[in-house]
Amino acid sequence: MHSLRLLKRYLAPHWRWAVLAPLLMALEVAMDLLQPRLLQHIIDDGIARRDAAAVLVTGGWMAGLALVGLAGGMGCTVAAVLASVGLGADLRRDLFGKVQTLSFGNLDRLETGSIITRVTNDVTQVQELSLLLLRIMVRAPLLLAGSLVMGFVTSPRLAALFLVLAPAVLLIIAFVVRKTYPLFGAVQERTDRLNTVVQENLSGVRVVKSFARAAHEIGRFVGVNDELMANNLRAARVNAGTMPLMMVAVNGGIVATLWIGGGAVAAGELRVGQVVAFTNYLLQTMMSLMMVSMLVLRASRSEASSRRICEVLDDEPDIRPPFEPRSLAPGEGGVAWESVTLRYLGADADAALRDVTLAVRHGEMVAVLGATGSGKSSLVHLAPRFYDPTEGRVTVAGTDAREADEGDLRAAVAIALQEPILFGGTIDENIRYGRPDAPREEVEQAARDAQAHDFIMAFPDGYATLVGRRGVNLSGGQKQRIAIARALVQRAPILILDDATSAVDVETEAGILAALARERGRRTCILVAQRVSTALLADRIVVLQDGRVESVGTHAELLKRSPLYREITSSQMGDDSEGRDGR
Repeated sequence: MHSLRLLKRYLAPHWRWAVLAPLLMALEVAMDLLQPRLLQHIIDDGIARRDAAAVLVTGGWMAGLALVGLAGGMGCTVAAVLASVGLGADLRRDLFGKVQTLSFGNLDRLETGSIITRVTNDVTQVQELSLLLLRIMVRAPLLLAGSLVMGFVTSPRLAALFLVLAPAVLLIIAFVVRKTYPLFGAVQERTDRLNTVVQENLSGVRVVKSFARAAHEIGRFVGVNDELMANNLRAARVNAGTMPLMMVAVNGGIVATLWIGGGAVAAGELRVGQVVAFTNYLLQTMMSLMMVSMLVLRASRSEASSRRICEVLDDEPDIRPPFEPRSLAPGEGGVAWESVTLRYLGADADAALRDVTLAVRHGEMVAVLGATGSGKSSLVHLAPRFYDPTEGRVTVAGTDAREADEGDLRAAVAIALQEPILFGGTIDENIRYGRPDAPREEVEQAARDAQAHDFIMAFPDGYATLVGRRGVNLSGGQKQRIAIARALVQRAPILILDDATSAVDVETEAGILAALARERGRRTCILVAQRVSTALLADRIVVLQDGRVESVGTHAELLKRSPLYREITSSQMGDDSEGRDGR
């Protein structure tokens, strides 16, 4: 079982608390099992014989043992909480750490909302199971076994009732578990969907409000929420019958005990104290079975969560490090795509790139143009090895990216994306994200080259200005410029701007491109662009169409031989396009 696997692995570091908790619970159970026998002694030897001393002494023993049991129970709870909380913290840490090792392809399949549910809700289910196990897993079996033994010792005749009631209760438990296990799995899947809807809505709240689609989003949320509620209700309906059926069995056992025991007392075959003591042991037996049923139900739900957690922990990254990684030549920035085909979802999926062959020389500035969906981002994402090509290979500094040392490869390629992601902290920390030890003057120079220094200094706190959640206190263009500065300060020999200037005005973009042009010859720069004006400073322009390289050349060359480029240029620049050169 997945649950047992996780408990075994993650309770091991906290074994001292995990061992202490059952020992203390065993102490509490032992004290509880002695109480009915002492009560029998009070009734049969104290009250029946009018021996006040026996009542007081035995009562004192009962109080003392109860205090010992109380200390054991409290100690068990503390130890169990410490062990389970430690388990939860370790499991969340490893789960989050594993997510960081997964490739883009793995994360595309798992989806963000599902991962959040697994790191939070699913881990909580396993943590709560561990807490119950350390308490009830010990208490219930010990109490059950002890009560059965003490019941037979107290009255073998009445103990025959155990043989009738125990199987009935076990059948109830088995039925409930069989019905609820698939329901709990469905509940977790619906929780995934709910988290995904909430995340999408919060990320796109501006779009929702700008299109006045709040009612639509509420309806979408209500639909998913209602599905989650329906699944919870189905599980709850099955669980709802568990306790009443248990209580029927318990009360039926008590009635039978009093009926049979009362007749035996009247016939002089049993004493009143024996009947009272046996009734207590019967109650303890039934209560222990009820605790087992609660534990099994919790284990059933936790097993569904554990399976989902293990899916992440056992997932192997699509991008695997090479067995013998090769170091990249320092400062070398050549990139080549050799007969590259890329399919994101396997052999049956449509190809995002088809038989692409392209070489970018060190120090060259190359622009990549094409319609939406032509494969521009797919092309450049292969350079830092976000994905591996389905066919062909990609080389960086003359080394196959699949054979390169991952640290060297990621250090050699700096990338700024169209949708910039900023993290909580200051602007300075965000710019230094890829190079925390960057000198202040380099941070400021990168910001100047990205045309970000002036607006940063306009803030009262300058570079110490706190960035809100996902950069909410910054405009789209400001976030893009900070992301570009973050890529520049890394000082990688290869710089990729994946449509990273789409939200800035033409004048600001011209300043950024001019700064990049000054690096020509020293740094390889690949610009993914929608605007022809972005590409005019490039040494060469690559035109993509439907995942294929349609043409490569300078602006002037492409105007002569590429119908697609002429169409793009004409639509953006009109007749003036003929007068532009390749610079």
